[in-house]
Amino acid sequence: MDWTSYLFSFKGRINRAKYWLAGLIILFWMLFLAALTAGAIGLFGGKMSFGFSIDDLFKAIDPATYHAIPLSRLPVLLIKIAGTALFLWVYFAAAIKRLHDRDKSGWWIVPFFILPGLCSQFEDRLPDSTWIMPLVLASSALYLWGFIELGCLRGTPRANQFGSDPLGKIQTRPRSDRDIRPRPTQGWDQQSEIELVPHKAGPPPVWRVKRDA
Repeated sequence: MDWTSYLFSFKGRINRAKYWLAGLIILFWMLFLAALTAGAIGLFGGKMSFGFSIDDLFKAIDPATYHAIPLSRLPVLLIKIAGTALFLWVYFAAAIKRLHDRDKSGWWIVPFFILPGLCSQFEDRLPDSTWIMPLVLASSALYLWGFIELGCLRGTPRANQFGSDPLGKIQTRPRSDRDIRPRPTQGWDQQSEIELVPHKAGPPPVWRVKRDA
C-alpha cells in the first residue's frame, strides 16, 4: 500500500476499514505528540496539561494567543498547533476519499464536519435564543449523518467518477459455464494413436485407436 497517498492524498477511494485505520493512526500520533508535549513541559516548566482539538487551530491565527501566554509555554503551543494541523490533514484526506467511495464530492466534508465543528466551537458565544436550538439540532443531525456515511455504509460496488471499487475482485465465470474438457498438452499425433487393421476376408478394414495410446 502507498502510505503517502493513503494518508495525505485527496484523490481516489478507500473503504471503511482504511477509514477507521486512519483514525487509529491519528490516535497513536496524538499519543506520541502528547509525550513530546509532556517532555517540553518538563524542560520549560508549566502545568502538566495537554490535548489536541480544533480549538488549537483557532488559537494559531489569533495574535492575542501569543501575548497571553508566558514564553515558557510557547514551545508546547507550537507542538500542539503543528500536531493538530497534521491530524486534520490526514483526517480530511481519509474522509474525502471515503466520500469518493460513496460517490460523493469531497465538499460534503463541509456539512458533515466543518459546520458541526464550528457550531460546537462557538455555541457558548451565541446569544441565548429560541432560534439557537434548531441550529444545534441541525448540526447534530449533520454530524450523525456524516458518521453513518463515512464510517458505516459500504461504497458503490462498481467504478464511479472517482475510481474503481477498492473492494473489487476479478470476476470469473460460473463453474457451469466454464469449459471443463481436458486440454491436450501437445499436438495430436494421429500416426501414434491410430492403426490400420490388416484386411482379411470378411468386412472391409476398420480404423481403431491403439490400446496403449
